[in-house]
Amino acid sequence: MLVLFTDTDTDLTPKEAEHFGYKLISMPYTAEGKEVYPYVDFDEFDYHTFYEKMRKGLMPTTSGLSPENYRNYFEPVLKEGNDILYVHFSAAMSGTFSAMHIAIKELKEEYPDRNIYLIDTKGITICSNMIVKEIGDLYLKGKTVEEILKWAETEVDKYAVYFYADNLKFFARSGRVSGIAAFFGGIIGIKPIIYMGSDGKMASIGKGKGRVKTLEKLVEYVVSLQDEIKDHRIIIGHADALELAKTLGKMITEKLGDGLNIEYVPVNPTAGSHCGPDTVGVCFHAIHR
Repeated sequence: MLVLFTDTDTDLTPKEAEHFGYKLISMPYTAEGKEVYPYVDFDEFDYHTFYEKMRKGLMPTTSGLSPENYRNYFEPVLKEGNDILYVHFSAAMSGTFSAMHIAIKELKEEYPDRNIYLIDTKGITICSNMIVKEIGDLYLKGKTVEEILKWAETEVDKYAVYFYADNLKFFARSGRVSGIAAFFGGIIGIKPIIYMGSDGKMASIGKGKGRVKTLEKLVEYVVSLQDEIKDHRIIIGHADALELAKTLGKMITEKLGDGLNIEYVPVNPTAGSHCGPDTVGVCFHAIHR
C-alpha cells in the first residue's frame, strides 16, 4: 500500500489531509519563547490572532526538523509494510531536507523492501497546496505511484505562483529578500511581486505601487500565463487579508469569466513567519512558471 505524506508548509489542514489520505508532517516555528508545532500544539490555525500579533511586533522564527523527527513520522508506516510518497515544500528553501535524507538513508537500510518516493513541489504555501491537492485527486482516482511520479515530471513546473508581501521587513530578516529590496518597499510603498521559479527559489519579477495596483499586476500574470485554467483550481492565499484576496478573485473572474474554481487559503504560520501579515498571492495552472 502507498501512504501519502505532506507537511504543514503546504497549507493543507488536517481535515483536507484526511480527505485526500495524507499524513501531515508538522513544521515548527517559535513565537513568544515557545516552539510551536502546527496541528500538534493546536487543532485549528487562528490566523487572525497570529498575524495581528505580527502587526504589533511579534517576530516568529522557524527551524527545521531533526533526522529523528522524520524517522518518527516514516518508520511506523514502513514497519507496517507500506511504501511512502512524500509531497513536500521546496527543498531549495530549507536545510531541513538534509536531515530528512539522513533519516531516509537509514530507513532504507533497515527496510530494504520498502520504497520512499519524493515529489518536490518547488514551492511553498499555495503553490505546494495546489500540487498536493492535484496529487491527492490522482491518488483518490486510484492512480499508481508510477503514474503520479510521471505526472509530476511535467506538471509541477506548470503551477505558477505570484504574490506580494505587504511589509518586506519579515523577508529581509529571514534573508528571503535582500535588505535593499525591503528598505525600498517599506519606505516608498513599492511592493515587489515575487514568484517561485522552477529552481524552487523566490525571486522578484515586478513591482506595483500600493495594494490595488499590485493586485492588478498579479491579474496580468494570471491572464498572460494561464493554461486550461478552468480545468484546475485557482488558489488565492492570504496572511489575514481575506478581503484583499477576494478582491483579487473578483478581478480575475472579471478578466477570465465565470466558471473558475477559486479557493481562498490562509498562509500557514511557519511560512507566514517569513512573509508577514497582509501578504496576498495566487497560484494557477500555467504554460510555465
